[in-house]
Amino acid sequence: MDDEEPIPLSALQHHLFCPRQCALIHVERQWAENASTAEGRLLHERVDQPGRSHRDRVRTVRSLPLRCRRLNLIGVADVVEFQAPDRRPYPVEFKRGRPKAHRADEVQLCAQALCLEEMFGQPVMEGALFYGEKRRRMPVAFDTDLRTLTERVAADVRAMIDQGRTPPPVHEPSRCRQCSLVDLCQPRRLAAPPSVADWLRRHLRD
Repeated sequence: MDDEEPIPLSALQHHLFCPRQCALIHVERQWAENASTAEGRLLHERVDQPGRSHRDRVRTVRSLPLRCRRLNLIGVADVVEFQAPDRRPYPVEFKRGRPKAHRADEVQLCAQALCLEEMFGQPVMEGALFYGEKRRRMPVAFDTDLRTLTERVAADVRAMIDQGRTPPPVHEPSRCRQCSLVDLCQPRRLAAPPSVADWLRRHLRD
């Protein structure tokens, strides 16, 4: 495992949202930005200023580097709070927009908790997602189901990266509209490519 490139925590979020998006970013190393990703980047630029503070018995660390050797994950936590009396880590991830129907954001946060558990040697039972549109925290419990899902997604991402495989596109309009890579992915065109036989017949007829 030490010879393998660590998996970015963000790859788990990408994979659960869309495996093909994850492969385009983390296998093919492609990227494109749209208004949503630009807004998210600006949000994190404001939040991700390394530093520490202490208030009301809570020590807050921003931009904390994370690592989980067991799953070979690596990343950076937006905010980790260490709450008295036991100083148990409490990760907080900042997201633009609003809570989503899928669990991609929760999986990314749970992966942070797995890193923190390994780094600090104590269980991390809860964290929070802060959505820019709602302007409030949404608590996330790291229960057995979420932990199992997170570890399964990590294994799926590892296998995809090791195989260097990009899944074929699946055109889902509501999801594809949100994706900044839609022009690189071309899901509408490649999910139902034109028949070669039809192409030959047309050209032979002409």
